[in-house]
Amino acid sequence: MEEKKEAKSRFKRVCVFCGSSPDYKYCYRKAAVDLGNELVSRGLDLVYGGGSVGLMGLISEEVHRGGRHVLGIIPKALMKKELIGVTLGEVKPVDHMHQRKAEMARNADCFIALPGGFGTLEELFEVTTWSQLGIHNKPVGLINVEGYYDPILNFIDKSIDEGFIYPSQRSIIVSASNAKELVQKLEYYVPSHDGVVAKAKWEAQEAEASTSDLKTETAP
Repeated sequence: MEEKKEAKSRFKRVCVFCGSSPDYKYCYRKAAVDLGNELVSRGLDLVYGGGSVGLMGLISEEVHRGGRHVLGIIPKALMKKELIGVTLGEVKPVDHMHQRKAEMARNADCFIALPGGFGTLEELFEVTTWSQLGIHNKPVGLINVEGYYDPILNFIDKSIDEGFIYPSQRSIIVSASNAKELVQKLEYYVPSHDGVVAKAKWEAQEAEASTSDLKTETAP
């Protein structure tokens, strides 16, 4: 039997935001499995929130089954709630939610949101804001399963109409109805908006702040 060849990709690791609730419709389950298969077909590794329940568990299972590396980053306080049964791949416990998001962003080349709740929306909008400010230039996408994200996309359009978001920044979030189409769009994504903060300047300030924090922690 002839083996399937992996499609070439500009990415190495994809961060996926998604719900951990065990109650969801079949279409969302299918979207998570399809995204996992698409990542595997392109030889991409997964970075995610570390849970083994809900859509989190589904996509991690699919990517791990396909032989790709899975990195789950989870706050220690959530381990009992979101880690149930067998854990797959590498699990990295962190101290708090802010550290979780920072580590997920640092380890990924792009971001994709599946359907989810408050946590998923908060993660999606944070990386979108970082892109808006120029902190990173990594692609941000969402899979709009059966119109799930239509209200969010309409809200963004309303914000543009009311002058709270620049029209050029509408392109930060890339959307598609399925995994294959979305990943293809992200492969060709080129930032077309101007960030408020230069990326190099931001990284230099972050490095300086980290060094300062380290000195404070190790001071007698």
